[in-house]
Parts: sequence; structure tokens; C-alpha cells
Amino acid sequence: MCGIVGYVGPRNATPVILGGLKRLEYRGYDSAGIAVLHNSEISLRRDVGKLENLEKLVSENPVIGNIGIGHTRWATHGQPSERNAHPHISMDGKFVVVHNGIVENYLELRETLKSQNVAFQSDTDTEVIVHLVAHFAHAGHDLTEATRLTCNLLRGAHAIVVMSLAEPDRLVAVRIGNAGGVALGIGDGEMFVASDIPAILEYTRRMVFLESRQVATITATDYSIETLDGEAVKAVEHDIAWDAGNAERGEYRHFMQKEIFEQARALTDTIRGRVDFESGLVTLPELTLTTDEAQRLKRIVIVACGTSAYSGLVGKFILEALTRLPVEVDYGSEYRYRNPILDGDCAVLAITQSGETVDTLAAMEEARAKGARLWSIVNAIGSQAMRMSDGTITMQAGPEIGVASTKAFTTSIVDQYLLGLYLGQLLGTVSQADSRMHAEHLAQLPNLVSEMLDKAPAVEALAEQLVKYDDFLYLGRGINYPIALEGALKLKEISYIHAEGYAAGEMKHGPIALIDERMPVLAIAIQDALYNKMISQIEQAKARNGVVIAVATEGDEFIGTKADHVLYVPAVPELLSPIVTVVPLQLLAYYMAVRLGKDVDQPRNLAKSVTVE
Repeated sequence: MCGIVGYVGPRNATPVILGGLKRLEYRGYDSAGIAVLHNSEISLRRDVGKLENLEKLVSENPVIGNIGIGHTRWATHGQPSERNAHPHISMDGKFVVVHNGIVENYLELRETLKSQNVAFQSDTDTEVIVHLVAHFAHAGHDLTEATRLTCNLLRGAHAIVVMSLAEPDRLVAVRIGNAGGVALGIGDGEMFVASDIPAILEYTRRMVFLESRQVATITATDYSIETLDGEAVKAVEHDIAWDAGNAERGEYRHFMQKEIFEQARALTDTIRGRVDFESGLVTLPELTLTTDEAQRLKRIVIVACGTSAYSGLVGKFILEALTRLPVEVDYGSEYRYRNPILDGDCAVLAITQSGETVDTLAAMEEARAKGARLWSIVNAIGSQAMRMSDGTITMQAGPEIGVASTKAFTTSIVDQYLLGLYLGQLLGTVSQADSRMHAEHLAQLPNLVSEMLDKAPAVEALAEQLVKYDDFLYLGRGINYPIALEGALKLKEISYIHAEGYAAGEMKHGPIALIDERMPVLAIAIQDALYNKMISQIEQAKARNGVVIAVATEGDEFIGTKADHVLYVPAVPELLSPIVTVVPLQLLAYYMAVRLGKDVDQPRNLAKSVTVE
């Protein structure tokens, strides 16, 4: 999960940048690098593996200068290697870039640049950025304008910092969407830039946070911010308290809010290095599975608790669609008490954010005792679940502090999608053409989530109208039925409002008796194969004076004639739709809980990891 640090001022930039990257190590990475400008030359140092490898390299071959940028990288395009590590430098050695995110259209841009005789030195998507900046600068544009013109050609979500020999007194930083934050640190005659506050908090408490599609030009004594369209922006400076918890929350009021808004970046991070976007092939080396072993599998059983169990229900749809293997989903707390039928032809997949959930661990022990292959999807590296497993897939969500899980939910769904593609490719149930299509869908996903997060003000406004109700019914069908369950759970967990999630087709089998003007019905009714069925459920609720809130596809005007309120989400491929449709439900629960004055991060009676039965 990439980290960015930049500095301009009177100090030697190297220790500032290396120290900042050290404080971002918790984000995870597979390579690191630094670029420092001194004596009309950009000095570049990069290495694979831990930051200590880069520190040793710099110690043996020092770089000294008053302006520089650094980066820790998780691979997305190109294997971890020195040549693929950031920063990336232009052909003439005058421009250098660090970048978080995925350039969705990098193949197209790469071919255009190659036709202009640009020689690429890496396999990364990021390298197209530095060559485009150099192209526009050579055409007569200053560094800020060259960066702006470049960014207007990029698709996807990005955080970018650029440095140039031509203008050696400044850095240019850009944020587009939610590929990670960009914080400017304002010092006394010095300036800092970082992807997260802890990297630079040692030096300053004064911070400015870039919003999407904003460009900052930074010198040692000043900064200016504009939009990508060239309009000046009046910055809002924040004074960050020296409390560690506040530092980690950054500009957010609660960890849960931060973690909701980190999801676009977290999804990028969990995809990184696992998908070849040209071939569509998925690599999951920690799963340690051969083709022969995959072909012996007869079924998959998912065991999990709480939100992870609902992730597993989504995973059932995904895995069955991609592998054509039957998939069962069981609560970890119930699994071992019914003498489950398992053998060596079955894979048991445990999903657990902490890797320490006692009921899930007990289910895993039961599976181990019965000879099943044991896999886990975990967020906490080195946890018990990870150690017990024959193979693992890490969520790469980063630390999740809020008790109510958000980004671990969406990243674990992506991990199951990756697992489905990986198995499908081994089993021959996913063709090469389909693999490329799915890879393209994955590349677009972080930006779609980012678009949804941009609609947060509309969700907050709706929350103000809904806090007066005491009961809610959440309805979904197909792959979005588990999202109705998860949305209801989120509302219960943090606002203490009673809510129930149901498969919409089951409404007539009991819950419809509860519907009246005092029980709002939230219906997930995106334009998929079950859209007309959901419209029917909405009409039945309205016929009983129910207040209907619809989660619908952007541009669907018809549903506005049926529902009282509509929360629009971007159009998204069906198998990935739960990752987008859950976001407004997370936001709704959060804003309602805040409005009611609840302790969002530590709701009563709940713990982040349940370690007792």
C-alpha cells in the first residue's frame, strides 16, 4: 500500500523522506526509492524489499539536497524490482515522479508515447506519467501546467508528486479521486507533502488536505492550490493535535469515517501486484496451489462471523459464477457443532479481519481435523488464522481501528473475486478473453468507489431525515441480498437502531406485515437482472404506506417515481456491484449514528476482535 513523502526547505531532504517512509511502513510495500535534487542533477536510489535495504543503499552511496521525493510501492504493473520501483525518471533525467493509484488507460498512453520514440525503462503504469510531464514541459509549459495537462489524460484515481530540474525550487502534487490522501505540511521556511499525516507530523502540525482534482504547487516558503481546470482554490489549514489517535484519524472525525473513505485506496492496494492487466492473469503466490490440486477440488466452504460472513455470502455468488464449484457459507460459531462433512477434495476458506476470531479459528481447527484444504483471507499479517492455513490471501486494507468493519469487508470481497479468477484460470472455467474483461473491471473499481464517496453529502442529508425512525427493513436480491444484511448490521452496530436485512423475495413471507409509515424500507434496486423484481417489491412497500429509500443506478430516473428517496451509485459490473452498493449503506449508518451522538468507533457491547466464545 504505497506511501509518498516529499520535502523542500533548508534541511537535507534525505533523512526527512526516509524517516517519513519509515512511519508509513504499516501500509505495506515491496520496494522503496528516493530522488533528491542537488547540483543540477537528480540523484535516484531504489531497492527491492524492506526500507532498511534502501537505507543501506543510501548509507553506502549518499544523496544530499534540499528538495526530494520518496515512495514505498506495492506492485500493480510489473513485478517488484529495482527498475519498477518508484520514483520514475524521464529520458532526459530532468523530471521525476512518484505515484499512488492505477493508470487505467496506461496501455493506450504507452503506445502513443512509444510512437513518439519514448523508451520505457520499467514495466509500470506510472512511467507514462513522467514521460507525459516531460513531453508537455518540452512544449513550453511550466511544471504545474505540464502536470495538469498530464493528469487530464489519465483515467482512474491517483495521488502524484512531481519534481523537475527545470524548476528546482518546487514540487507539484495532485490528487484525483481516492487513491490515497495528499497532505501538505506547512513549516517555518519549509514544506512537506505526504500520503498520510504520521509521515510528517514530527515536523509540523499545520496541514492542508487536497481534495479530488486539485493541484498544489509547493515551494519552501509558500504554496498555491488550483483545480485541474485551473481555478484557484482557497486552502483550509488544519491544526493537528499531537495526539497519536488524532494524527492517525487525520482530517476525519472518526476512524470509521476515515476507513470508509480509504476504501478506494484499500481496493487498489488489494489488487496491486495480483493482476496482469494486459493478459488478465491473476497471481496468488501465498495460496500455494498447483493446477492438479485445483482440479481435485469438488467444493468450497466459507466460514466466517459477522460482517465477514456477509462477505462470504457475496463470495458464494462470485466463486460459483467463476469456478462452477459449489460453495457453502457457514457461521464459524455454528460450524463445528454439527459435525460437518469434509474431506481432502474440499477447500475451507476462513475470512477474518483480525485473524484471531475464536469461532472462526475453531471452525478452521475442525476443518483441519477432517482433512480439508485450509485457506484464509486475513488483514492482520502473522495472525493465528494465517499461521494455521495452507494458503492465504491478505486483504491489504491497512489498519482497521473502528469496531464496525468497512474497508475489510470490501477488500475481502475483492480477494474472493481474485480467488475466483485464479481458480477459474486453473480450472479452465474463465477464458483468456474473460480474464482480460474481469481485469479491466477490477482496474475501474477503485474509481467507481471513489465516485460513490463523492456523493457522501447527499447521504448525510438523507440521514438527517431518517434518524427519527426506530425500525428499518433492508431488502436486496441476488448478489446484493448480503448487502441488505450488511447494511442492516451496520445500522444496528453503531446507531443502535433496530434494522433487519431480508432477501426481497421473502418479504411476502412475513416481513410485509410490519411495513407501515413508521418502518422505512431500504431497497437495493440497481439495474441488474433482478431490477424489475425489486421494482415490484418497492411498489408493494409503497402500497402499505412504507417510506422507501432506493439504492439505484446513476441515470435511473424511473425509480424516482417509485421511491421516496434515491441514493445513486455508479453503474458497475454485476459481480462487483456489492462493493459499490454497500458504500452508501456504510455512510448512512455512520451519519445517523453521529447525528444521534453515538460512540461510532467503539459502540457499546462490541469488540473489534471476538476472542472468547
